[in-house]
Amino acid sequence: MLSALQTPRSLSRFPLLHSPKPFLFHSSSTCRFSSRPLPYYASLTDQSTPTSTSPPQSQIVNTRHALLSGRVTATELAESYLNRLRLTEPHLKSFLHVSDSVLREAQEVDRKIAGNEAVGPFAGVLVGVKDNLCTADMPSTGGSRILEGYRPPFDATAVKRVKDLGGIVIGKTNMDEFGMGSTTEDSAFQVTSNPWDVSRVPGGSSGGSAAAVSAKQCMVSLGSDTGGSVRQPASFCGVVGLKPTYGRVSRFGLMAYASSLDVVGCFGSSVADAGILLHAIAGQDRFDATTSKQDVPNFIPHFAPVSSLESKPLKGLRIGLIRETLEDGVDTGVVSAIRAAALHFEELGCSVNEVSLPSFSLGLPAYYILASSESSSNLSRYDGVRYGNQVFADELNSLYGDSRAEGFGSEVKMRILMGTYALSAGYYDAYYKRAQQVRTIIRNSFKEALNQNDILISPAAPSPAYKIGEKKNDPLAMYAGDIMTVNVNLAGLPALVLPCGFVEGGTAGLPIGLQMIGAAFNEGELLRVGHIFEQTLEDCRFVPPIIADNVPC
Repeated sequence: MLSALQTPRSLSRFPLLHSPKPFLFHSSSTCRFSSRPLPYYASLTDQSTPTSTSPPQSQIVNTRHALLSGRVTATELAESYLNRLRLTEPHLKSFLHVSDSVLREAQEVDRKIAGNEAVGPFAGVLVGVKDNLCTADMPSTGGSRILEGYRPPFDATAVKRVKDLGGIVIGKTNMDEFGMGSTTEDSAFQVTSNPWDVSRVPGGSSGGSAAAVSAKQCMVSLGSDTGGSVRQPASFCGVVGLKPTYGRVSRFGLMAYASSLDVVGCFGSSVADAGILLHAIAGQDRFDATTSKQDVPNFIPHFAPVSSLESKPLKGLRIGLIRETLEDGVDTGVVSAIRAAALHFEELGCSVNEVSLPSFSLGLPAYYILASSESSSNLSRYDGVRYGNQVFADELNSLYGDSRAEGFGSEVKMRILMGTYALSAGYYDAYYKRAQQVRTIIRNSFKEALNQNDILISPAAPSPAYKIGEKKNDPLAMYAGDIMTVNVNLAGLPALVLPCGFVEGGTAGLPIGLQMIGAAFNEGELLRVGHIFEQTLEDCRFVPPIIADNVPC
């Protein structure tokens, strides 16, 4: 646990690969863009030293190159991250559990490298895992008291694939209970803070995973996205968040919330890291019948050096800006940042047009009916007999009721009640069936829009991160914040969120995320375009003030 970690003498006891000067911050509503290619590393295996003005680099590739060249050992790297985690965790509370085997696993990597043994591409890479993904060697609670202390006998497929490639799971990250929330305030154990301003929420439900990557407590992390739970926290915390196509990544070992919407997603500090992590965990799995048989392409060629590109590297790309996402209810600073991003796409050679999705506003009520209905079914297994901690009672019905009453939090109980009501006799046609019909309309509207455009863009959230407690007692206001993301889950499409600017707030501004939506199984194009956009973003270093003076990009 955290208390077992030795207190370090300084935050930067071991510099991460390089030690440039602290990064510059800009609190304006937009960043400065450049259509001129910026200096970048010569290739994905030949990195140059980053500076305070260089774009984000791949931590995964940097780590491998540094380990194999002998510039750093896996043990030193792990100690550095654990030290930073120990110093920042009292302020952030990103993790529910920290692995006690991190240094042991890092030492094994060093032993293999010293003996000229082959190591996997994720050797030495420290990965955070959302607590609703099963891990055999540490607790997996889903952020709920009903599973407190539960240790699964197996790893989720996504976790296993990362470990098989040499990745080191540094710990389990905090989350809203069973993924039901948008702030991580609904965790049964603790409230996570935003690294940009610890008085604000990190988003949810994967707030712990996003905050951990933002604060450099781990290199990359896994989350889950049912209605925006990867993308909204990525926007709030200024990191890259990738929601794959439904079926691209196995859900085996993911605690089910809404099975037709749940997707395992990726967080990274660069588009390249998110794409490399997706490639590691994607692909068909015999334990999940919903996984696609489609081959997983190699995304590495999409992260080519920007210096080798033409001045208009995205010439001919058609981008549709969703009009309904910039209307009433969206902060003016968010609108300004997204419109500036659209102009930059034009500078890169894209044609940008506003597109209308009249069904867009229908997604939110349809989502909450469908997700709540599926959750009322999925969570019926937690009864104190089949799964979950048991409360003693004299008879069975009381055991069921008391175990669930004490084990579930208020938000989970409310959604179970809503879902059970929507599925009940006499109301099924009026609610659940109609929501499914709306889902078909939304899917068709996206298909039509993507026939006319290569990529659709929108904000990832209607506002920047708000204060802890601000919307805790106003669930409708909190639900409304999901308007930008839920439609993508209903349609089963991939989406990439990356930081594109700042608005005023905190001591260094608050990050704003740009959402890019693509056709099914077209994550490669999103990653290619996102990489170029990211690498041509000037004067915006998305490193939060809590670590700004100690950590390079």
